[in-house]
Amino acid sequence: MQFARAITKYVRISPRKARYAADLIRGLDVEQATLQLLHSKLKGGRLIKKTLDSAIANAVTQMDARRETLKVHEIRIDPGPILRRAKPRSRGSSVPVNKRTSHFTIVLTTETGAK
Repeated sequence: MQFARAITKYVRISPRKARYAADLIRGLDVEQATLQLLHSKLKGGRLIKKTLDSAIANAVTQMDARRETLKVHEIRIDPGPILRRAKPRSRGSSVPVNKRTSHFTIVLTTETGAK
């Protein structure tokens, strides 16, 4: 069983929102996963598709795998650093605004029996 991996770091989307798109493709083969992300209206779907395309290219060039035999073995959305900002409120006070980031990790495998 061979693995190909692609990592995208510091993506400006909340991990919680990105996991909605990640759940769409978990365990699918690459062709179905690409179609799911292509027709998804989620912002996370558009961003995860870039990482999936990179993982496919890594598998084709490094492992000499065919695109039809690849399957999503693992997809992980980890939290990245939080950009902390403040928004002014009435009477001189302020409230915190957290701009969250994510790290995407996609691992593809060539084995058809992998889950």
